[in-house]
Parts: sequence; structure tokens; C-alpha cells
Amino acid sequence: MSDRRSAFLLAGTGSGCGKTTVTLGLLTVLQRRGLRVQPFKVGPDYLDTAWHSAVTGVASRNLDSFMISPPVLNALFRQHFTAADVAVIEGVMGLYDGYGTDPNYCSSAALAKQLALPVILLVDGKAVSTSIAATVMGFQHFDPQLRIAGAIVNRVNSDSHFQLLKHAIEHYCDLPVLGYVPVAPGVALPERHLGLVTARESVVNAQPWQEFAARLEQTLDIDRLLALSQTTALPQGEFPAMPAPEAGVGLTLALADDEAFNFYYADNLQLLEHAGVRIVRFSPLHDHELPTCQMLWLGGGYPELHARALSANLPMRDAILAAHRRGVAIYAECGGLMYLGDTLLDAAGEEWPMVGAIPGHSRMGSQLTRFGYCEARATQQTLLAGAGETLRGHEFHYSDFTPRVDAVLACHKTRDGEVLKRWQGGWQVGNTFASYLHLHFAQRPTMLEHWFAAARRAS
Repeated sequence: MSDRRSAFLLAGTGSGCGKTTVTLGLLTVLQRRGLRVQPFKVGPDYLDTAWHSAVTGVASRNLDSFMISPPVLNALFRQHFTAADVAVIEGVMGLYDGYGTDPNYCSSAALAKQLALPVILLVDGKAVSTSIAATVMGFQHFDPQLRIAGAIVNRVNSDSHFQLLKHAIEHYCDLPVLGYVPVAPGVALPERHLGLVTARESVVNAQPWQEFAARLEQTLDIDRLLALSQTTALPQGEFPAMPAPEAGVGLTLALADDEAFNFYYADNLQLLEHAGVRIVRFSPLHDHELPTCQMLWLGGGYPELHARALSANLPMRDAILAAHRRGVAIYAECGGLMYLGDTLLDAAGEEWPMVGAIPGHSRMGSQLTRFGYCEARATQQTLLAGAGETLRGHEFHYSDFTPRVDAVLACHKTRDGEVLKRWQGGWQVGNTFASYLHLHFAQRPTMLEHWFAAARRAS
């Protein structure tokens, strides 16, 4: 690996501190310098990676320590870093916030140590002076093994205020301050629930965002940032057992990809393609014909926001139901599950007919029904797991699904060694499997062999 490469993890003191906004600004600034940038996100979030991808034109990758073992995560990071000059990893929540109270499990800090990467700490400068040094010092001393290489101060209104903050941090913490992020009223990301892919692309190309990036070039010391984050070596990794290179040859996957369905991990699609699967994208919202396929994937997204249009597109609903009935191997995650049910009751109380492949009804709620990591053991053969096999995934949904068939997954949520909740989920009807669980296939790529086998049996 070239000694001129740089990689750093941008971490915050907590959620909502501006990590995504600053990450997007940095990605733009680095690309303007002609550098090849590879974005990453700690954890399972689809929305932030979509913003990264919209800004850079490069598929952002998720680094999720719950779903992916350390050797595999290391290998994925090395693989994607190979073609880049700079790797920018956006942290999750606060620097030491992970799964439960263990700061070394699924946190940004734990990942930085695992990958031997420096941390750049983003700290809020609003309405504070010398006290900012106490905040930074606390993060420095909490884990002496973690390398916090520098700080960036967010929400600073003037250079004089910044100089006061910079002096306090550098004097009391002996830590380089790499600059500040000015308050930019015209720069705001849409509400997370409404952050559609098409909106992202228009937002980040808008003039306020371009002006914000240009301003960051003046207020941040990019040269010093790159120098502090130079890396010559990374921990070794190892990929798990993979499907044979020809395992998916001859199979075509129809991938739902539009405003209603767009949550997919880039690594998952790459694994399918490496196995020889041909991926053809289509829109359940706008298209009236389903591509000829042996496999079909309906990912997560926002079907509830497009329920009227999805319901009105009867030719597509009929085509997917016909594919289900003739045995096409269909996989649906979260929003895809809602679409495959009989009906969807939206937040306004209107009920819309859906595909009808999975007997049951979806109902939108006003608060999260389930959120976070969980494990799911298959109680019978399913599209992705054999009986007794366990899947590790993530749920995030405001809806609830009331089924009229038995579940095939025994799910549980464990935190700090204690099982907090158990429930049944996931439904297999014929060759169709749907659940609320979002999965990263790199945890066990051979799970795809189950999917391929089901697709070949029906073709």
C-alpha cells in the first residue's frame, strides 16, 4: 500500500453533532483536489451512505461490526481502500457509543482501533469557550489506546471565536485543531424519513452546498489532515467461504430500485455479481413489466410514502404476484415485506391493496416499532438460511406486519449479555421470503447458495 494514502474516522461527541454534513463537505473538498475518495459508514445506516454516494459518485460501504466478523470487515475495508487515495469513514452516534455499554463493541472507537486508523473528533463550538477543552480531554482520556489525531470545531461564527477555542484545546489537550466549520443556514439535509435518493442528488448539487464546500477549503487545514492520517499498513483480513465464482451464472436478479425501494448494501450487490448473477434494475412505481428473472429482490425504503402509486400500478403488482406463483425466488426486506402483503394502511389511515404474496397486513405507526440489532434463527428451510442457521441483522421500522401465516424466524435482541426481547418474524411462502431484517451477506456469503438453489429449482 502506498505511503501516500490517508485514512481517518470522523467521529462526533454524540448523535446530531453534524458528522454527516461535515463528512459530505470533506468528501467534496477532497475530490476537488483531484483525490480518489472512498467513503465508509460505521454501522448499518443506509441513508448516510446514500448521501456519500450522491456526493462522490462512489458507492459508500458499511462497516458493521455486529453483522460482520473482524477478519471479514478488515478484508472488505482493505479491498475498497485499494483503489483510493483517501478513505473517509463517518462514525456512528458518539465516539464511544456502541451496542450496549461496552465502548469496544460496535462503536466508532472500537472500529478505529481495529483498523488502526486515527480519529478526527468533531466537537461543538456553539456557546462555549475554554470548557471545550474539558470535553475534548474527556474523550482523549476515556481510552488511552485510541489515537485521536486532531479536532475540528463545528458551528463557529467567527475567526476570533475559533482562535479562542483552538488555543484552549491545543493548550490543555496538546491536540492539533484542524480548523472549524462555519454556521451555514442554507445547508441542511432533509428529514431522515423523507431523504429520498432523488432528493439527495438535487440537494448536494445545489448552490448552498457547493458554497459550503468552498468555505471549508478556507476554514480547514486539509494538508495537515491528510498528513496526520497517512497510513502505510492495515490489519490483515480474511474473507469467509464464498459461493463458487460460477454459482450464480445463468441467473438474473430483478432489483427494485426507485423512490420507494432503495436500501441496499453495495457489498451485497457486489457479492451477487461476483457469483455470476446478472442484476437488472426496475421500478415497482413506474414500470409496468417485470424483467425476465429467476430471482427478485425488494429492498427497504419508503413504500408507505408511495402507497397510492404502488397500489395503482396494477400491472406491476400482478406481474410480481405471478412471479411468486410460478416460483421465482423472491427476497424482501422491510419495505419489500410491506409491499408483498395484502394491504398497507398508511399514516393518514388510508388502506391500499398491495401484491398479496405474503398473507398479512401492514400498518404504519407514529413511533418506532422495533429498532436495533438482533439475531434470527431459522426454524425451517428459508430462502437464505437452512433450519437452525442464525442470521445477524438490523431492524428499523415504524410499521407493523400482522401475518396470516406462521413465522419462520425466532428472533431475539441481546444487550450487555442479557436477552431483552424475543419475538417471531420472517415469513416463507412458497419460494418467497420476507422479513423486517436487513442483512449484510458478508457475514456468511454461502447463504446466497440457498437463494441460488431455490432459483434454479423453479427455473
